[in-house]
Amino acid sequence: MSFQPVLHAEWIRIRTLRPLVGSLGAVLVATVAFTALAASGPEDSDPLRSAFFGVSFGQIAAVAFGATAVSCDFRGGALRLALSAVPDRRRWFTAKITAIALPMLAVGLVTGLLTAGLGRFLRGVDGPNLAEGLRGALGCGVYLTLMALLAAGLTAVLRSGTATLALLIPFLLTVSFVVGDLSAGVADFLPDRAGQIVLHRTWAGALGPWTGLAVTALWTAAALLAGACSVRRRDA
Repeated sequence: MSFQPVLHAEWIRIRTLRPLVGSLGAVLVATVAFTALAASGPEDSDPLRSAFFGVSFGQIAAVAFGATAVSCDFRGGALRLALSAVPDRRRWFTAKITAIALPMLAVGLVTGLLTAGLGRFLRGVDGPNLAEGLRGALGCGVYLTLMALLAAGLTAVLRSGTATLALLIPFLLTVSFVVGDLSAGVADFLPDRAGQIVLHRTWAGALGPWTGLAVTALWTAAALLAGACSVRRRDA
């Protein structure tokens, strides 16, 4: 079977599973809602960070989307059924990852544009300018996509969406901040903190907006490589 029908089948699976559609919607709702709360509060010294404050919460839904999209294939013998139709495991995994990345990127870009516009609307001239807003919107879409794929790769290794969420969510909400307070230089290279540099107007660390996203991309690539190896070598 060629790649296109495999990708089409994975896309049908994603858009017909309510938890996955709900996770995509939650990315937009959570990001915009928490950004509105932050932007309507006291003035922030970094208006771009304030405008994209909600991404820290929207990424939880992105992680849930990536983890759930893969974990559903490890329940009830679904993976054996999929591999009987697509014996080439690398092709199946590539189609799965592509079917996760494309809708996540689309939702992430829409979320970024809405968030940037909302920040500008609520802050007025004190909000991010057009160039900053566009950079933040693009960075938001890419960052959320990378986090969803990071979760997908880890789920392929752990074979459990629950285990992936139990690992990543506390890390994103707690561990990363604790490490950041103790050692900012090291913490800048963690996947979430590095990727979110693009959502700041200025950053005093060693990384810049795009090099930070590149670091997150390396973490994601490592997780996907580990996931692909796990799918290829382990029994379905």
